[in-house]
Amino acid sequence: MPPILRLLTALLALAASPAVFSAELRFLFGSASGRIDATQLYDAARGYGFEPGATLTATPAAVTSTAPFYFSAAVPTEGTYRVTVTFPPGTDATVKAELRRLMVEHVVVPADHPAVTRTFLVNTRTPQIPATPATATAPALAAGIVKLKAPRETTQEAWAWDNLLTLEFNGARPAVTALELTPAPATPTLFLLGDSTVCDQSKEPYNSWGQMLPNWFQPDIAVANHGESGETYRDSLGRRRLDKILSLMKPGDWLLMQFGHNDQKQIAQKTGAPFTTYQAEIKKHVDAVRLHGGTPLILSPMERRAFDATGKVIPSLADYAAAARQSARELGVAFIDLHALSQPFYEALESRGPAFSRHAFAGQDNTHHNNYGSYALSKLIVQAIRDQNLPLARHIVPAFQPLDPARPDDPAAFAVPASPNFSNQRPLGDDATRPRP
Repeated sequence: MPPILRLLTALLALAASPAVFSAELRFLFGSASGRIDATQLYDAARGYGFEPGATLTATPAAVTSTAPFYFSAAVPTEGTYRVTVTFPPGTDATVKAELRRLMVEHVVVPADHPAVTRTFLVNTRTPQIPATPATATAPALAAGIVKLKAPRETTQEAWAWDNLLTLEFNGARPAVTALELTPAPATPTLFLLGDSTVCDQSKEPYNSWGQMLPNWFQPDIAVANHGESGETYRDSLGRRRLDKILSLMKPGDWLLMQFGHNDQKQIAQKTGAPFTTYQAEIKKHVDAVRLHGGTPLILSPMERRAFDATGKVIPSLADYAAAARQSARELGVAFIDLHALSQPFYEALESRGPAFSRHAFAGQDNTHHNNYGSYALSKLIVQAIRDQNLPLARHIVPAFQPLDPARPDDPAAFAVPASPNFSNQRPLGDDATRPRP
């Protein structure tokens, strides 16, 4: 189904769906009677199936492949779902959800071992914003819709906005025996807002730390990424992305915010500056989140890739990092200085050889990261959460291993497999005007 038709179908399905959902969806795979075999492509009337392009083989109790494949299932309404995947013997798989959100990293099941299960949370959403009444602490929200960017969000990123939950099975030998989807509406949510360095990038080689973040949290908190390429705090307000989050927010939820790369352009347009409009827009977000019972967390923007003759990063976003830091201090909000953490990371890579730092970036891009770079940045953020002993830290997976930005992992050892789809189209938003080697 074309992405735009799929999105329209999702909106119609949402309009007809009940406001409360409780049913568990269970799928069994394989060639045996009653199971989903390798030929069943997604069909809207049926409500589930493999996405086109898959090369699959069915055994009696599993579907396997030597290449990545996708499976989609219609869900009753937007929200968080507890997903349990059963992997058969012989599996070597990594699982991503929706638009390449890393959920399960490198599950290996030896051929002579029994099947294993992994459980994680996937958050789904649609563009609708329901009307919410005023409360004792928060003003009413008017009904409406998120102003999606066409064709970017309505076509290339339609999977992020439809009523389907889509899983990508990747790795050396992806396979699945069973899949269970259980609504988990009461689960705390970690919302993300930001630009192209935060949002769910739809295609390789681009990736963001927001797409890697779910990998580091236990299945007791969901990550809901509402970032979008080319955006600013002002766009978050104008396109009603913040309103969408507020309509879903409940006490105990969090909002991580990282803007700056595109806000910087507002100076050239004479419509913004780091210590005036940028800080005022941060305050609007912080105040709104608190009124709705959530907890804000401000991140400074990571630096771009640029070095002086000694191999030190040439800062281009220092003012925005300082403004974010100052706002966090004045508003009493937790703060992660990703601007400061990113620089020793880039410098340590560059010290290994000329242009070696490109191993963290997408091609010749000097702003946007690849899988390795975003994976590392996500670890720096999670480590900062743990170092600051924020309440979020209790949700971090016990197996999390910190990353020293001055001693990054070897890119050659990085093992998260690339997704199938590739694009030469850069994300919205550009590098700074300074050329970089």
